[in-house]
Amino acid sequence: MNSATPAPARLETLLGELRKVPAFFRRDLLVAWSYRLAFFSDWINLIVQLVVFFYVAKLVDPRNLPSYNGVAPTYMEFVGVGIALTSFMQVALGRVVAAIRTEQLQGTLEALLVTPTSPATIQIGSVVYDLAYIPIRTVAFLVLAALFFGIHYFASGLLPVCVILLVFIPFIWGLGILGAAATLTFRRGSGIVGFGASVLTLGSGSYFPVQLFPGWVQAPAQLNPITIALDASREALIGGTGWSQILPAVLTLVPFMILSLAVGIITWRWALRRERRKGTIGLY
Repeated sequence: MNSATPAPARLETLLGELRKVPAFFRRDLLVAWSYRLAFFSDWINLIVQLVVFFYVAKLVDPRNLPSYNGVAPTYMEFVGVGIALTSFMQVALGRVVAAIRTEQLQGTLEALLVTPTSPATIQIGSVVYDLAYIPIRTVAFLVLAALFFGIHYFASGLLPVCVILLVFIPFIWGLGILGAAATLTFRRGSGIVGFGASVLTLGSGSYFPVQLFPGWVQAPAQLNPITIALDASREALIGGTGWSQILPAVLTLVPFMILSLAVGIITWRWALRRERRKGTIGLY
């Protein structure tokens, strides 16, 4: 936009773009609900995971688990938070990439990009449904785990976890946009992003403590954004830790969030310009 454009015109343009976002949300909500089997299968898979780990927990010595705010957790309490956040990450990352891939396969991506809609609006609109659904899904999962599997979590920890998710979502979103850019360019090039996410997940202590890693792995694992989010979430839910200990973790996640978003958005815009220049946006 030209810097000489009057402020009222810029404001009207911005409001016009924002008015398009609910249309994306409504579309994705209707699409998700139209595939009811997949919708409910997602929840069933989460419950199946809990059942599997319920029996795995019988093999785990709780003495190998770290304590949180002086509270020694059971393995189910420990892994329940890990399942919630890693499932959240997998769904969020997968859907951001799938949004672009689906548009490609349906032949609607090129038509969407030639409409008078900014790329930023398309990026936000493609994930706005997930931004609303996934935090609700995560909190609901933790509540169900506590109700049906005898897991004890502090209810006061749910609000801090929501704040952690609000900072963590843009980090995942940035990775998703990076994957979408790879999909736009290489059609099936998002696998490398998925592999990177799997490495981060494996090294985050989602299913077993980071302290069990070899010494040379523990140091980089502690800098893993997923580890930071998991530790803070466990402190809030298992240890009932107050805001004074949660906020430092939130502030630590902010630079990762900014870096992930910046790399994702820059890569997406580069990929979009490249495909437009070559005239290959519609290819899949």
